[in-house]
Amino acid sequence: MDSPEGTRAAGGAVPPEETAGTPARRLLGIPRQRNRTEPTGDDMTPAPVDTGTLAFVESPVQLLNVLEWAHTAARTGEPAALTVAVLAPHDPMTRGQLRRMAELARDEGHTVRWEEARGGTTAPLRTVGGLVPLLRRAHRIVLGDPFSRYVQLLLGLARARDLVVVDDGTATMEFIGQLARGERLVRWHRHGAGRGPRDLLFAPFAGAARRRLTPGPDGARRRRTVALFSSMPVEVPDGMAVTANDFAWTRGRFGPPRLTRTADIVGTSLVETGVVDTDRYLAAVDRLARTHGATRYFAHRRERAGKLHRLATETGLEVVRPDLPLELIARRGPVGRLILSFPSTVVHTLPLALQGTGVQVAVCDIDPAWLTAHASPRAQGFLDGVTGTAPDVRRLSEADSDRT
Repeated sequence: MDSPEGTRAAGGAVPPEETAGTPARRLLGIPRQRNRTEPTGDDMTPAPVDTGTLAFVESPVQLLNVLEWAHTAARTGEPAALTVAVLAPHDPMTRGQLRRMAELARDEGHTVRWEEARGGTTAPLRTVGGLVPLLRRAHRIVLGDPFSRYVQLLLGLARARDLVVVDDGTATMEFIGQLARGERLVRWHRHGAGRGPRDLLFAPFAGAARRRLTPGPDGARRRRTVALFSSMPVEVPDGMAVTANDFAWTRGRFGPPRLTRTADIVGTSLVETGVVDTDRYLAAVDRLARTHGATRYFAHRRERAGKLHRLATETGLEVVRPDLPLELIARRGPVGRLILSFPSTVVHTLPLALQGTGVQVAVCDIDPAWLTAHASPRAQGFLDGVTGTAPDVRRLSEADSDRT
């Protein structure tokens, strides 16, 4: 069977994680930059126009949604080019996908700065120092992760009055809910409400960021604007503008895909975040594969190699490590006529990216019995909400999930 762009398993093995020095594989139809190493903060590709818009991203999905936002803004007459600062994480799979997305961003005419923001004890100071001139000039900040301490710190240094939040997956739903309730910003999968020493030390910066992300009142002397660009079903606080992300850039740039006769399963990092028990998860994947005739498993970039090795061995599925966000991988194809997922971002985004292709997306709910003792009390409700608010997916019944 043909496989989409990504790293495939051979003979039931799990593909290795991409290391920082491994060059990204070529995306067909997209020119590679030759004789180039991974960019640094000083390695900037000039954009055609300096629009004063600065974006911060830490994941491939965030960068994809920044490109979607820029495409939508250009359709309304705004300047299309912007500067993207990639605050590079340690995870090698995330770094590999970010390098591929950075190439696409440059092809669209954007400036990309690669910041080794976590490369040692002095890295934060170097990163912040290098970004201060851009922060002072920018009149608009676009950000993908309002929960990030790095982003919260940088927001405190920015002078921009216009802020745009783009999706960081389903975390956007929790962010908007907490903002509307006036709560401190805490990721949904974190256990309990306690705060450690680092949280207490950073609390003033987090509080300042939350206030910056709260729309200013009408009639204020220097009113700040906060906008949301999202494909998630959210009810924004008063004063916040919202624009729907329909993945128009993705659909116009890639595909349509060739469809296979089998089903594909989309992986999740719920085990890695301590929400779901490993054995329960692997058993659920095995049931889905046998019930629906799935042959491939698209691994989440945070899934551990040990778990994926067990999955490949116990289920017989071909494990694929995508080197781009799944929305782009699926749009390019080949892809199954049925895509099976657990509650995650893709149950909202894939139907939009694959609109008109005939691909059906189905979601398998998380049984409460699968949750670990360390799962946050909010976990089950959040996951149920992710599934229940997805309008264009098939929700698998118990019979669908357990039939062998």
